Amino acid sequence: MNVFGVDIGGSGIKGAPVDLERGDLAEPRHKVLTPHPATPDGVADCVREVVDHFAWSGPVGVTFPGVVTDGVTRTAANVDKGWVDLDAGALLGERIGLPVTVLNDADAAGVAEMTFGAGKDRKGTVFLLTFGTGIGSALFRDGVLVPNTELGHLELHGHDAEKHASTKAKEDEDLSWQHWAHRVQKYLAHVEMLFSPELFIIGGGVSRKADRFVPLIEDIRAEIVPAQLQNNAGIVGAAMAAPKTGTPGWSR
Repeated sequence: MNVFGVDIGGSGIKGAPVDLERGDLAEPRHKVLTPHPATPDGVADCVREVVDHFAWSGPVGVTFPGVVTDGVTRTAANVDKGWVDLDAGALLGERIGLPVTVLNDADAAGVAEMTFGAGKDRKGTVFLLTFGTGIGSALFRDGVLVPNTELGHLELHGHDAEKHASTKAKEDEDLSWQHWAHRVQKYLAHVEMLFSPELFIIGGGVSRKADRFVPLIEDIRAEIVPAQLQNNAGIVGAAMAAPKTGTPGWSR
């Protein structure tokens, strides 16, 4: 069964049909640049462009980089503030003319990884952390999602952690892998102190280069592994949420 997933990010909006039996993209994804400012109307037009690229007709799951409750986007850290308390499900559904489910981006990636990837069959406390424009987080206890944790906004050195340890921070400050890994280590240590997880799954586009920085992270008790679905996890998780609720690992 193929269902369409769209992943809205701070730099790009990407989507593709997803084979829900395999947990993988059924076709190569299509990506467009996120508009700046990332207003609701501008982003909605981009989502429609991605969906129209495949001439898709059917349910669509869409991720959003912020807190989402019942299709309403409650926060907007890395996009335009016009998203705050917006019925994003209604806006996107009207714009593309198809049934839409909207969910937090890291939650979507986490559900995909727990079902098909690095977290499959893992019990205990597991965190998926996505490193990109910001830092997204998905928390699982015995495979069940605790939604909308948004732990990229934990305070670290007096600032949001994502301002210090995101991939964007690495690029903006031209940090070496060693220097950036040290920042990530401090962030993971803070999360570990609060939640004592057994496993960290590192996702986002940088997961493709996990061998460059994961071995440099020390003094963390939890196991650290890269996401197996890498930067496609959000698309897969979005598609999993689209056809129905009750998908394994997913709660609303």
